[in-house]
Amino acid sequence: MKVLITGGAGFIGSHVARKLLESCCEVTILDNFSVQIHGDNRQLPEDLGGEVRLVHGDVADPIAIKEALQGVDRIVHLAAETGTGQSMYEVGRYARTNLEGTAQLYENLVKSSSRNIERIVVASSRAIYGEGAYYCERDGMVYPQPRASADKQIGNFDPVCPLCKGECKAVATPESACLQPSSFYGLTKMTQEQMVLLFGQVLRISSVALRYQNVYGPGQSLQNPYTGILAIFSNLARVGQPIRVFEDGMESRDFVYIDDVVDATVAALLAPLEGCYSVNVGSGERTTVLQVAEQINVHFGGRSKVQVTGAFREGDIRHGFADLTFASQLLGYQPARGFRDGLERFLNWTEQSVPSTEGYEHSLAEMRERGLLRD
Repeated sequence: MKVLITGGAGFIGSHVARKLLESCCEVTILDNFSVQIHGDNRQLPEDLGGEVRLVHGDVADPIAIKEALQGVDRIVHLAAETGTGQSMYEVGRYARTNLEGTAQLYENLVKSSSRNIERIVVASSRAIYGEGAYYCERDGMVYPQPRASADKQIGNFDPVCPLCKGECKAVATPESACLQPSSFYGLTKMTQEQMVLLFGQVLRISSVALRYQNVYGPGQSLQNPYTGILAIFSNLARVGQPIRVFEDGMESRDFVYIDDVVDATVAALLAPLEGCYSVNVGSGERTTVLQVAEQINVHFGGRSKVQVTGAFREGDIRHGFADLTFASQLLGYQPARGFRDGLERFLNWTEQSVPSTEGYEHSLAEMRERGLLRD
């Protein structure tokens, strides 16, 4: 099997590449080695350098896409810009990579009648749900609208039922939930997913959109200040700087370990499937951001002060965790790594690098200047 991984030099892509090589697949990687993610590095990890075919190029470049597609029969499409907050002001950049890059991929496939692509797996995101699924005692399952800034400014952070305006409780979000992204990143991922499923049907290519939750683990970028609160908090805790938690700290996320994400991705690529599907990939476990900050701080000796600030970012959601019923049925997916164990492995790995916090402070300043971070 010959597999192209767009964005394959990145965190998820490099792990998927290793797994596919173990399965005796031939792997091609297309990557532009974005400075925000890779810094000055322009090379694959040593264990991949001699094992894969590397195409240096941008996913939105039709020439690079054409070269990367030569001889492959399956595609894992991971190349994307991924910062929720950053997407709200780097609009053109996110549109170009996430939308134009996907458009170039399919334009190439449509124009090449001899193309023999059997399966495409795309990295979608839980961000397409917006606030996701909630349960209201009066109205049952509901899907709240994005939270109003005026409510958050007075400390009312929880969504309300869109029907009765009363209290509602976050529940696991199934794939059938309404899609109503609250950030431009989420909007691009929703459109990207729909492009993949639409062209999958038109071109008769079996296609799977994996709605990843918050992916973490060894190998993720510790210098990208726009994604990954685990990386951000670990950098701060290692140097004893304050860890500032947005809202009231009770906002929660579904953190899914990289090994589980790889297993789901490879299963979606190799399983005997026909048709097009959207599938949640997560841990099914909720963890508050305050819990994350406190656990990371304890791991590194408790030198940082954890501060709940009440500040909030436009585009952020309140809660999110995945209903994994369909993933289990379709892919046999069962997450194997709990958050406490996975976090310990990740934090031990971070100690191999020098911590840096300058980029994070710069990212906060950018958002404040644009009115997207409100204190």
